[in-house]
This record gives sequence, structure tokens and C-alpha cells, in this order.
Amino acid sequence: MFVCCEEHIDIAIDMYVDKMEQAPNISFISVDKHEKLCDFCANKAVYIVGN
Repeated sequence: MFVCCEEHIDIAIDMYVDKMEQAPNISFISVDKHEKLCDFCANKAVYIVGN
């Protein structure tokens, strides 16, 4: 599973498909007190890529 910003969604999908050999579920991260950071940069993550 990856968390990522809008800029890195394609990379996260590609990496997930390469590793798991299936399409991931993609969902928005709900707004809460704890902001998550993108796994690929220091931007705020807005998507969860994974099953």
C-alpha cells in the first residue's frame, strides 16, 4: 500500500501493479488532524493506493 500526492499517483499505481500483479484500489485520504506525507516526496498525501 502507498500513500501519495496527486503528482505521484502514476508511480504508486505502477509500483503496486509491478509488485502485486493486479490493479489497486484507489481512495482519497480523509481529512483529519494528522496529515500524511507522500511516500515519494514531502507533499501532503491525498490518495491511498492499495487493496
